[in-house]
Amino acid sequence: MNTLAYSGGPGPWILLFPLFWAAVVIGGVTLLRRTAWRGRRGPGQARTTREAPAEPSPITLLGGRFAAGEIDEDEYWRRLSVLDEQFGRGSRGGVA
Repeated sequence: MNTLAYSGGPGPWILLFPLFWAAVVIGGVTLLRRTAWRGRRGPGQARTTREAPAEPSPITLLGGRFAAGEIDEDEYWRRLSVLDEQFGRGSRGGVA
């Protein structure tokens, strides 16, 4: 037992091996997070978010115009009833 301690055994350098492997593991996880895993869910993205459609629906545009004050409430409801028949909630299986 004393032969290792006095015959030039591993010495204090043995403490660097766990640090080396910890750096390798941390580096590998960091590399995977920045490259391969980014397609699934990047940093800062919530799990339940959905991407917005490329073009907003006509009902969404109508709601935006009403919210901006471009059209009044009567005009909004009149146009919404026409759009509901064509693009509305009933055609997607939702509540009409």
